[in-house]
Amino acid sequence: MAAYDFDTVIDRRQVPTSKWDRYPEGVLPMWVADMDFPVAEPIATALRDRLDHPVFGYGGPGPASLRDAIAADMQDLYGWTISPVDVVFLPGVVPGFNQALKAFAQPGDRLVVETPVYPPILAAAGNWDLTRVDVPVLPVAQGCAVDLDRLTGALAGAAAFLLCNPHNPTGRVRTRAELAAIANACLSSGAVIISDEIHCDIVYGAVRHVPIASLSPDIARRTITLMAASKTYNIAGLKTAYAIIPDPDLRRRFIAANLGMSEGANVLGLVATEAALRNGRPWKQALLAYLEANRDHLVARLEREIPGIRITAPEATYLAWLDCSELDLGDAYRFFLDKAKVAFNPGPSFGGDDHHVRLNFGCPRSMLDEGIDRMVKALSQR
Repeated sequence: MAAYDFDTVIDRRQVPTSKWDRYPEGVLPMWVADMDFPVAEPIATALRDRLDHPVFGYGGPGPASLRDAIAADMQDLYGWTISPVDVVFLPGVVPGFNQALKAFAQPGDRLVVETPVYPPILAAAGNWDLTRVDVPVLPVAQGCAVDLDRLTGALAGAAAFLLCNPHNPTGRVRTRAELAAIANACLSSGAVIISDEIHCDIVYGAVRHVPIASLSPDIARRTITLMAASKTYNIAGLKTAYAIIPDPDLRRRFIAANLGMSEGANVLGLVATEAALRNGRPWKQALLAYLEANRDHLVARLEREIPGIRITAPEATYLAWLDCSELDLGDAYRFFLDKAKVAFNPGPSFGGDDHHVRLNFGCPRSMLDEGIDRMVKALSQR
């Protein structure tokens, strides 16, 4: 495996960036799902080559070569056979699931989501005057698994189920059996499955991601799958994602619901995505090894030095869901921000409570250690 540098700390305050600009200097940002690593060289090279052409027009429906690369990736990684025509390019996964809700739900309809969950998923029902039905995942002690009984009940009469797999913020990867049960419940109720699978490439060890639409043709006909290279390759700022919709009628309705809200994907993002899929896999494998070591390092240090924080090692993502309830901090987010000068995502923004925070370990090991050191020191000085 080629050597890649994930240890060098890059000064990101030199350029505008949401992660590092939100909090004042002196606060270590470990919140938004944005890694502090340089982009893979094949992506940088492809972008430099594209910049040699002086015209940057609309990206249009997206290049056929990228559609072919996505179809090949689905087959190679997941054994899922799709057609290039199934792919619809988007400026992001969040616009994608909002567009899907506009297409397949009417005001007053019920939308089922699991909680805690990525904040824009929580907000989506309100964007379209839908009634959100929350189904809490099972407790950490039970592996954050799907509560199938409650989910099945909630789906009765629902217009859609908005799935997040791998799950953000817990990092749980749904098993094939869980996904089959979820899909069958959706088929029985008539609910459309909208599946946010943006973290599908960031999976550790023997765990394998299974696109829910890959389970059967019947399930695929009722599913909109949303993916992107943005999280894996740290190119979220290039605003490019894609929906995979095998059913022609679902795809037509999805496209019709755009209503001018977005104009497809970013022209440079399309270039970066294709470079990632075609030439970025060696870098990705090195990244996964580094992230998995970061995850294990985080879990070991917390268990050893802050045993009052409960954490289950995430199976996927570079995000950790920390249960700080035994520390009696009150608002854990505010405590660590004010006393440790570390910025996490607060639990309530995911539909959780203020004893939880989400930590981003997609950073150089030294930065991760600095964040943990600050936590330990702040707790020792209470």
